[in-house]
Amino acid sequence: MFAATFAPPRARQSLAGAYQQIGLETATANATPHKLIELLFEGFAGAVARARGALIERQIEAKGRAIGHAARIVEEGLKAGLNLKDGGRVAADLDALYAYIGARLTYANLHNDIEALDECVRLMEPVRSAWAEIGPRVAARAQ
Repeated sequence: MFAATFAPPRARQSLAGAYQQIGLETATANATPHKLIELLFEGFAGAVARARGALIERQIEAKGRAIGHAARIVEEGLKAGLNLKDGGRVAADLDALYAYIGARLTYANLHNDIEALDECVRLMEPVRSAWAEIGPRVAARAQ
């Protein structure tokens, strides 16, 4: 029951990963589409923060995994979820923003550039906060 207290660091990381996966599965099980996008924004911020920390600690493999995770969230989650046909100018602008963020993540990975990572977070923040702000209105309409 308390094995994690005395587990070696690698085992503790594995246990932490399992805990996070269970938390993610629980959060997504009954989530609305709006909430799922919020979770993608949270995942993006977390992945970039992990990449930043790994870069500072010179953990190149961990940095690459974290940046890869952030890039997949942007490309396969946020960008893939856009309705470019019916979304008009907003969808087109978000598509361009997500493409730019993806390019900057690649640059950050190739050049170990913390400033590029920070730029990605700064660019994503207004979109994330706007999405969070409309959440209550979306929930009210759904009821």
